[in-house]
Amino acid sequence: MARGRFITFEGGEGAGKSTQLRLLTDALAAAGVDVVATREPGGSLGAEKIRKLLVTGEPGRWDAETEALLHFAARRDHLTRTIWPALEHGAWVLCDRFADSTMAYQGYGQGLGRQHVEDLYRLVVGDFVPDLTLVIDVPAEHGLKRADARAGNETRYERMGGAFHARLREAFLDIAKREPQRCVVIDGSGAVDSVAGLIRHAVQEKLGRP
Repeated sequence: MARGRFITFEGGEGAGKSTQLRLLTDALAAAGVDVVATREPGGSLGAEKIRKLLVTGEPGRWDAETEALLHFAARRDHLTRTIWPALEHGAWVLCDRFADSTMAYQGYGQGLGRQHVEDLYRLVVGDFVPDLTLVIDVPAEHGLKRADARAGNETRYERMGGAFHARLREAFLDIAKREPQRCVVIDGSGAVDSVAGLIRHAVQEKLGRP
């Protein structure tokens, strides 16, 4: 059985990742692809428990290194229990955030540095990387307005301030510039259907589907 493909969705708060992941999941399924949709932090029983520690509470609840360690602990459980088994069975796995978010949020946004996050990645993840990363780019203030309209209590990162979110946007764009063979920047400021079309085109160009 052929190994599946791993596609990650990245971007700042309110970029539209969850909506676009759902639309791509539907498009792939309609094309006959076995698809698993998942998220980070989370995506497995253990990782979902760690998620609660990261996305709720006060913004200063953890320092940058503690946060990075928690994210990678959740990621390891997610990989071993969800992502890698699904790929081995031939499914395409679509993930709302992956390690680029740790690099952007903790490495750039909170000042931990690229090298520290890269070292953790090699230790926890090894040489495994996404087949395609879709970086949905919107102005930080635009994304925060969208995020503010959402219900729920997972708002810890949204409350970290405008300057932090401006750094996040620049971080994701820098990550994409460093790895153009893996990353495609998608303008997320248009209508939902228009953005979905850009994403389907990128998947077709890079992976041959849908």
